[in-house]
Order: sequence, then structure tokens, then C-alpha cells
Amino acid sequence: MSNPLIKLTGIEKKAHNRTILSIPSFELQKGEILGVMGPNGAGKSTLLKTLALLELPTNGSIQFHGQEVNETIALDVRRKCAVALQQSLLLDTSVQNNVAIGLKLRNVPRKEINEKVLYWLEVFKISHLAKKHAFHLSGGEAQRVNLARAMVLQPEVLFLDEPFSALDFPTKVQLLKDIKQVVEETNTTTVFISHDLMEIKYFTNRLAILIGGEIKQHGSTEEVLSSPNSASATFIGEWNELLT
Repeated sequence: MSNPLIKLTGIEKKAHNRTILSIPSFELQKGEILGVMGPNGAGKSTLLKTLALLELPTNGSIQFHGQEVNETIALDVRRKCAVALQQSLLLDTSVQNNVAIGLKLRNVPRKEINEKVLYWLEVFKISHLAKKHAFHLSGGEAQRVNLARAMVLQPEVLFLDEPFSALDFPTKVQLLKDIKQVVEETNTTTVFISHDLMEIKYFTNRLAILIGGEIKQHGSTEEVLSSPNSASATFIGEWNELLT
């Protein structure tokens, strides 16, 4: 196996005298579409924010392409990542300006910004919304803008924190198909948090089960779901019972 894209070692995250994350070792390989599942309060969003360098751990080290991340390179590494959350958190401006904002902050030339924004609006099938105010979008349209805003940065790692959970089923299914096609065609390493086992089965090729801030099982999605270990069996079993 090649060197990991991101490697966590001895990670602990504490808050208010409580341990939120405790991960002795974890590796994210280039090209993986990693699902993260676990009960409420398991630390899933904290793990995502740690991997994306949005939050620093209390203890431990993070390596990106084999280089330890410190204050000197943290911003450069963060700029190689993009995050899309459940709430799209769009700005009070047009769809086109929302998708362009990250490129503007990186001082990308205007002509290049326009070309990239128009391309990703087309990819996510929202070109017709380019001039529309972001606050007048449906939930599905807003999430498409959110994803276009992330992918326009051409991130090495895309972090998705339950971006489809508030959408109706038909909208969710179509958007899942579209983002799966995008990340596979661009070979974008992706970390995907979801409570929905159907989303996980369809979208991911690797899966980590997080319970009580600890990764209880990690492997191929098919392997983890078909052969859960004792620690994750109860959680997965409850989902399987619901789906059968």
C-alpha cells in the first residue's frame, strides 16, 4: 500500500474534562471514499474537523503526504481540502459569487475564476441559477451550490458532513449519483459522514465505525457491514434490522 494521504498518530481531543476523540492510529489513503458512521455523540464531526485541520487535537500528530502538519504549513494543507456541511451556509449574494468565493480568497485570476465557476455550475446542473440569489434556492439547489463551491477548489480531500440528511428522498438520490460520479472521475479522496446506511453502501468503498470517540472497526465497506466485529455489531445490526 502506498504512503497514506493523511495519517493520524496518538490523537486525543478533549473538551470540558471529557475525551471526545481517542485514536491511536488511523490512515486515509489517496482515492478512498471513506464513510464514517456511529451513534449520536460518537465524535464523527470532530474526527472530520481534525482530519480537515479545522480543529487541532489536544494531543497527537497529523501527517499530510508524510509531512507532519505544524503551524507553518497548516494553512497550505487546509487549502488542499474542502468541506461541505449539512447546512450549506451560503453567502448573501448570487449563486455564481458563492461558488467563486474560495477562488477569490486564493487570489486566482478573474478569468480563471469565471471559467472554473461556469464549469462546476454545469457539472452540478445549476448553470441556470448562476444569477439567482442564494437565499432563494430550494434545499437541493443550495446543496448543489455548496458542493460546487467545494469542488471548484479542486481539493485533494473532500469532507462531507451529512450533506444530504435534510433533503427529500428523490433529491438525495440524484445528488448522491452526481457527487459519486464527480469524485470518482476526479479521483478525489473523500470523507463522508452519514447516519444513512443506504448512503454509505452506495457511495463509499471504505468504512470506519466510530463509537465513544474510538474507531472500533475500519475496512472495506462491504467487509465491515457483512462481518462487523463485536464492538460495532450492535450498531450495524440495528441498521440492518431497520432495512430488512
